[in-house]
Amino acid sequence: MAVTVELQRSPISLTLLCCLTPILWAFPFGPLLELDVIPRITVPINGLLGCNHFHGSAINYSTLLLEEGAGILYVGAREALYALDLANVSATRNGSAIDWAASAEQKRQCLSKGRDNQTECYNYIRFLDRYNETHLYTCGTHAFRPRCAYIDVERFSFVRFEEGREKCPYDPAKGYTGLIVDGEMYSASQYEFRSNPDIRRNFPFPNLRTDEAPTRWLLEADFVGSALLRESINSSTGDDDKLYFFFTERNQEQTAYTSQTRVARVARVCKGDIGGLRTLQRKWTSFLKARLVCSVPEYELQFNVLRSVFVLEGASVHGSIFYAVFGLEWKNVKTSAVCQYSLRDVKATFDGPYMELQDSKWREYTENVPEPRPGSCIMDQHRAQLINSSRDLPDNVLMFVRRHPLMAREIQPIGGRPLLFKKSVDYTRIAVQKVTALDGRTYNVLFIGTDEGWLNKAVTVGDQVHITEELQLFKEPQPINNIVLSHKQRSVYVSASSGVVQLPFSVCVRYTSCYECVFARDPLCGWNGTQCVDISSYPDTSNLIQDVQMGNRGCENITADGSVPQRTRSVMAGDDVLLQCEIRSNLAVPRWTLNGEQLQGYGPDGGYRAGADGLLIVGAQGRQSGRYCCYAVENDVWIPVRSYMVRVQPVSRPSLHPPTDPTALPESFFTTASVLPTRPHGGPTEHSPSVAFPFGPESQTSRHKEALYISLVAVLGGLCLVLTVVLLYITFCLHSTPSGGKYTQQGTLVTAPTDRKWSSHMELKTISSHCNGRTEHGGAASMDGEFLQIVPGQGFDSPSEEPPPAPPLPMPPPLPNAEYANGFSSALPSVLRKMNGNSYVLLGQADSDMTSPLYHSFTEELNKILEKRKHTQLEVQLDESSL
Repeated sequence: MAVTVELQRSPISLTLLCCLTPILWAFPFGPLLELDVIPRITVPINGLLGCNHFHGSAINYSTLLLEEGAGILYVGAREALYALDLANVSATRNGSAIDWAASAEQKRQCLSKGRDNQTECYNYIRFLDRYNETHLYTCGTHAFRPRCAYIDVERFSFVRFEEGREKCPYDPAKGYTGLIVDGEMYSASQYEFRSNPDIRRNFPFPNLRTDEAPTRWLLEADFVGSALLRESINSSTGDDDKLYFFFTERNQEQTAYTSQTRVARVARVCKGDIGGLRTLQRKWTSFLKARLVCSVPEYELQFNVLRSVFVLEGASVHGSIFYAVFGLEWKNVKTSAVCQYSLRDVKATFDGPYMELQDSKWREYTENVPEPRPGSCIMDQHRAQLINSSRDLPDNVLMFVRRHPLMAREIQPIGGRPLLFKKSVDYTRIAVQKVTALDGRTYNVLFIGTDEGWLNKAVTVGDQVHITEELQLFKEPQPINNIVLSHKQRSVYVSASSGVVQLPFSVCVRYTSCYECVFARDPLCGWNGTQCVDISSYPDTSNLIQDVQMGNRGCENITADGSVPQRTRSVMAGDDVLLQCEIRSNLAVPRWTLNGEQLQGYGPDGGYRAGADGLLIVGAQGRQSGRYCCYAVENDVWIPVRSYMVRVQPVSRPSLHPPTDPTALPESFFTTASVLPTRPHGGPTEHSPSVAFPFGPESQTSRHKEALYISLVAVLGGLCLVLTVVLLYITFCLHSTPSGGKYTQQGTLVTAPTDRKWSSHMELKTISSHCNGRTEHGGAASMDGEFLQIVPGQGFDSPSEEPPPAPPLPMPPPLPNAEYANGFSSALPSVLRKMNGNSYVLLGQADSDMTSPLYHSFTEELNKILEKRKHTQLEVQLDESSL
């Protein structure tokens, strides 16, 4: 993982770097690598199925209120509110939008306060909740002067406005959370510009808030979520309901990690709290807070910044689980973790020892604790002591609460470590649902949003997490602001700055084979023998195949490569050939076999290079001919993907120059010259007829030498003539032009201006392998035999003259689904390379176009091989291809 740490000249930054370096150094080598969960498949935005999108006139869709009974999704954005159809958010209705912009005067006052008129001087909707059966309640920043309003649900319009400074923050970037419970509004934020963070009950009377002296209860708190847990239901002790607030604040305690200045917390207050009588008047008497720990013990890596929390209630409220998304304090390091906490562990911490501030340091309080226990809710045991409300609590108990808001014990995650660890990603939001699979077990499915507009869908299997897919929901990278789930519609609703996306819980039809369906390990999907289906909508689930636990059982054995089509590749000896094998699953490992045996020799001198997109045969030799098969190996199952029959043809290169030794000339040479070859002793060869020579041996030798010299002169003269004709032909192709100043390029005439003078500057072009554009028909996948040609460029008399714009060069239309004999598609890197006897030159490609996987996988390797092999004869005969 590439990590860039921007150093400042300060001891804190140096300490931070020293602490971070050994952690990151250990990532690729230690057990942390096993925690870095990789999504099985990646789905870009153009591959989404069954999604609906909403993009209104506003931006920054941050607040979502889901009401399944009414079938409406209420959305709060910047200066607008919307009521969307829950079944299809794209279908808008008349009167489904409310414009709520700050006035021009209010925006002017916002500017006078020094705020940014591009981001802050608007009305950002921060709160939206159900007030009663007929009205909603909403609050907005209103250009740094918060306002709240009641909305009539039937007409979806405002009915009354009121001051919002005690209920909504001024700054749209400040952390905020709020909820309405039984007509009571609870909120937490830094409300005013210079105020301290606060947890409040806004209405009805009496209003409550946190205390600030003598011990400040909250230090620069940044709130991310809140939840109500009705612990009074079926309580044998008459316990009260409790509200939990989750936030990150400035660290108060001394820890082993001195570089950490922030710490994650959970705070608890009782719903029935009404404040004290004399002490803590209109203040919380039940406020307690504790630290949430999310760390990787092996490397002492602490995730101390809380980003999102989701409360998943169990069969009983005491079986509830908190899912929390964490990040690192260092903003230039993108790393995230998901930890889960049980409500029982949280309650045990709040029932444990307290911390006390002594000499500006927090230490565990070891002295006697007054009765009744400080910070506890009013229960039956209190009522037995005639303490029926918080106003009846003794002053010594309230004074203890005031000075001891912090608990000594830390809340450890379930399993003692993160449930999910992810490098190079910043998670922003999380939502969780329970799903019962075909095996009868209940699995938790996680939907986690990222800071770049992606959604990760994961399933918990024991103490592990399997990410089934990562989905790109928005074209432009942007943080996910909110996620809500509709069990009735079986849909996920995700909001970001540019809009809202509705997508189904699962898209099982994306998996087209039995193993694809089983490998996904999605508890919502099963294979019915012909397709992958949603088990919730399937009438008979007894015959469905699913394996969430292992992800490899139930399907027939299809490891035979006969199930995939075979293609043929012909390559000249010494050339390179790429056998493409694109594997869809990110968890699958490609494996190659040659003639049924697993392929070896991937080293520098082995003759093969294996990449994510195929196998490169380097300098093919005859021994490398045979049948190649590519397998995707996942969960110990070999699935055939592609099959090739590779034939390596020997190179035949006849010499164009006669041998220098006359005695080494072939017999055909002398036959052509009408001279009979002789043996060293002067007799005829075995295959020559007997001839009576009228002269003696000396005359025969003289005549033999004379004929030999004449033959050599004739052959050399013929070669000179041939070379002269070839030279004239090439010169004509390169330099001659038709009348009117036209140049032929790929069969297209490009008119050049005639009022300019031509200089000796030359221009490189990629044209047909023959100057007249004639094509070869030796292969089905021919691209007109392209090679490099030099044509005249345009010069100018005066250096001050500006060159005219070049005329557009028409490009030949691409072949549909063209795949060349060497395995390359039409998206090739801009490099010069001899592949299967053909040299390719691509000119004028910008760097931004080099996005082919082939470029990233093999360009560097091809450039290295290129330097070793630059002078190679062009092979006219193209390779054989199944296309």
